[in-house]
Amino acid sequence: MAKNYFYNLLLSITNILFPILSFPYVSRILGPEGIGKVQFVYSFAQYFALVAAIGIPIYGMKEIARYRDDFEGRSKVFSELLVIYLLTSICLCAVYLVVISSFPFFNADRDMYLSAAGMVVLSFCYIEWLYTGMEQFKAVALRSVLFKLIGLVLMYLFIKERSDFRIYLYIMMFSFVGNNVLSFLMIKGKVKPVLKGLDLRKHIGPLLLILGTTFATSMYTEMDTVLLGLLSDTRTVGLYTAAVKLSKIAIPFVISMGVVLIPKIAKDFADHNLMEVQETLGKTFKFLAFFSIPVVAGLALLAPEFIALFSGAEFLPATSSMRLLSLLPMIIGFGHLFLCLVLIPSGRNREMLFCVICGMTMSLVLNVILIPHFKELGSSVANVSSEMLVTLLYFYFIRKHYSFTYDWKLLGKALFSVLFFIPLVWEVRELSLPLILTLIIAVSSCALSYFLIQWFVFRNDFILIAVDMAKLKFQKTNRQRRR
Repeated sequence: MAKNYFYNLLLSITNILFPILSFPYVSRILGPEGIGKVQFVYSFAQYFALVAAIGIPIYGMKEIARYRDDFEGRSKVFSELLVIYLLTSICLCAVYLVVISSFPFFNADRDMYLSAAGMVVLSFCYIEWLYTGMEQFKAVALRSVLFKLIGLVLMYLFIKERSDFRIYLYIMMFSFVGNNVLSFLMIKGKVKPVLKGLDLRKHIGPLLLILGTTFATSMYTEMDTVLLGLLSDTRTVGLYTAAVKLSKIAIPFVISMGVVLIPKIAKDFADHNLMEVQETLGKTFKFLAFFSIPVVAGLALLAPEFIALFSGAEFLPATSSMRLLSLLPMIIGFGHLFLCLVLIPSGRNREMLFCVICGMTMSLVLNVILIPHFKELGSSVANVSSEMLVTLLYFYFIRKHYSFTYDWKLLGKALFSVLFFIPLVWEVRELSLPLILTLIIAVSSCALSYFLIQWFVFRNDFILIAVDMAKLKFQKTNRQRRR
């Protein structure tokens, strides 16, 4: 498990570093309008790709975990799900092409929409659920790092002017599709695709439930950008994109521990070992409480500096949106805990569907009402509100069926610790240093104060464990040197 966590942490760090290294460069060249235009096209196509998946990435990971030690069983279930995925990808691509051909709205940049159709038709190549179900996080992490590095180099080489927004779209598509295709080509030895004796029908029921969940989820996770583009303009989409990217930048790290534990907890639920489930939930809850609260506080307090440094002064109107969206790492982190570590492994598909339908409804209503008046800020309110509602509903259904406990005092301790960020940030700003130095000093001083308070005041387990591990490592190194 330690190796799996390391590789998943590597993937999370890559997902954090990639936008930090790419978005500041691209946003300054393309500006809010160029970024907004590309993000709208990408989100619109990705929405169809998400629906084409019909929940296979979630369902497939669970099914593969069941057959982890059975090559023939794993090959059969993989082949069944792959055939279904291929058929839905072709169908959704056809629907996508009909939509962009039928409405004049898509005429201006039809070539971009047609190119993005490749993301939809090739979406079946996304088979990371196979590797995750087999707990092969190394392969997933290394491929992702490779394609992100290639994408980063391509951006620096070919994006030079505001008119290069199409190149930006193609590079984003290459990183997305290329990674999926490579993972698809490397399945030899893990499964053997078969076409005889497949039973597709047995998967239809569970997948239809997850399809409803996926569709509803995509409505409030992807459609905010699409609705913003339809009800406002590309510049507004660009501002919102900057706020969302910076606010969500830490989410991969926040949920990294939970991702690694999904196969294990799925097996614990299958074996009805709720004591092990409780222990896993407790550890993940401590991890989230410790890291998500300071992330939220730091993003909210330093929103102007983050936007100015990573996006440029043109994007500063998105400051209020980013401050509101900074709540997402915490909300989504706990939502991921409740969903992926309890509801999915326990097969609570109907409850999941109800939760996300409620989130979708709230998102649609709030977006339609707020966007015409408040633009990107209205979309931010809708985003945070819908995510909060869904997370609370997840928690409600877990409480209804299980008696799992959580150490809620950790949240209070974390909130108390981040209060000291306010005077620290204020004092650093008073120094009137260059932007990059302001951020480095503010983030470093806030992090140091947080760790010191958590250690000396609250004696937090994570700090104590890390210190003990460091001591053991130091002692081991000294003994080796003496020998």
